[in-house]
Amino acid sequence: MNPKYSIIIPVYNRPEEVDELLESLSRQTFKDFEVVVVEDGSSVPCKAVVDKYLPVMDIRYYTKLNSGPGKTRNYGAERSKGAYLIILDSDCILPEGYLQAVEIELEKEPADAFGGPDRAHASFTPVQKAINYAMTSFFTTGGIRGGKKKMDKFYPRSFNMGVRADVYRSLGGFSDMRFGEDIDFSIRIFKNNCRCRLFPGAWVWHKRRTDFRKFFKQVHNSGIARINLYKKYPESLKLVHLLPAVFTVGVVLVLLAALICPWSLLLLLFFALVIFLDSSVRNKSLWIGILSVGAAFVQLTGYGTGFLYAWWKRCVLRKESFSAFEKSFYK
Repeated sequence: MNPKYSIIIPVYNRPEEVDELLESLSRQTFKDFEVVVVEDGSSVPCKAVVDKYLPVMDIRYYTKLNSGPGKTRNYGAERSKGAYLIILDSDCILPEGYLQAVEIELEKEPADAFGGPDRAHASFTPVQKAINYAMTSFFTTGGIRGGKKKMDKFYPRSFNMGVRADVYRSLGGFSDMRFGEDIDFSIRIFKNNCRCRLFPGAWVWHKRRTDFRKFFKQVHNSGIARINLYKKYPESLKLVHLLPAVFTVGVVLVLLAALICPWSLLLLLFFALVIFLDSSVRNKSLWIGILSVGAAFVQLTGYGTGFLYAWWKRCVLRKESFSAFEKSFYK
């Protein structure tokens, strides 16, 4: 008998994180699932880690040449057996009630596709907690990604995404886009009149990037991807997507104005103070509050510069689709 859920995990050189994720899967209260781990051309494989969990769960391991996360998810989906596919990033950890929360939501109301929010685990480093704040706070536009109050409708993201297997296959899975492929997939879900819902109780702990340099690369690529998506689906561009670019231009203008009137810097200091106070309270740490100021500026200006750069190349110069930092996507 086939399982109800197939957990698809693409991985690249992250055996320790895969171990944490699989350990959390082994403690799920809902047991009707299989796990499909796909190694995307790693030089540090996780097969030994996967083998450790063979006695306690239905798990299969595959390896392939590196092609990026989208194609790797498709590879795993093609070899899955479940009625629903759940796509997880390898740097996630699940609470023991994660699958039970998904089951309860689907029993309450059917969904063709769904997703859940993310949180910072107590074991995360202060930088990881600061980055998590920047990616989930209303003050950085991150709050639209997985909260009940959003400035745009909910688009599942690939770190925590579920979809009916037949819907996944009918849509052809993830596209060839190197970045933004999860939003591209979500857009196609909506275009095909599928029912898509946020499952607030199906949250994960998500480690994200481990330093600000890697975080900048991630969000810069996201800004570029937003313009690439706009060129494919013009109606997908919303006001909220412009805010980081507006913020980035505003920062530059304030810094230039400060050469004449130093008092203009108070605008940036006020924003930094709001971030510091809010994050310090939420994380119960002044140090994380300080780091969150840096994370917020990296998140907004990283995305904003990527967005503006892609806008210039694709909308003004009429260049073809492109992305940045491809060789270091996972780093």
